Amino acid sequence: MDLQNEKCVIIVDENLPLGIIANTAVILGITLGKAKPEAVGPDVTDLTAKKHLGIITFPVPVLKSTAENIKDLREKLYQTEFQELLVVDFSDLAQGCKTYEDFTQKMTQTPESALRYFGLAICGPKKKVSKLTGNLPLLR
Repeated sequence: MDLQNEKCVIIVDENLPLGIIANTAVILGITLGKAKPEAVGPDVTDLTAKKHLGIITFPVPVLKSTAENIKDLREKLYQTEFQELLVVDFSDLAQGCKTYEDFTQKMTQTPESALRYFGLAICGPKKKVSKLTGNLPLLR
């Protein structure tokens, strides 16, 4: 990954309860790590010879937005202009399922327009990611 020219962000619905915000960010981050394993650094050892697993090698800001804006942003990400971006989404449907099998079965019967997105992770060329998310504030 070219850190000079690429950027990753996570955007969450700021109006969700804190636990759902945390859960959304964690799920997006895990999936992002699966899709970009090269972004995770090697394990490290501290001064006392204790091992610590590698973490991501660059910052991933967590931004806040509204459900409506996240939905609009997700729609834009389907456009040809943004197809090269890596996009991870997490929706109400996914959050409400107890098993992955339940999730996959329900998704096959749900139109995209019916999904309420709790969050998105976007990774790709810095200019395109910033064009889409540069006006969003940090979640604090």
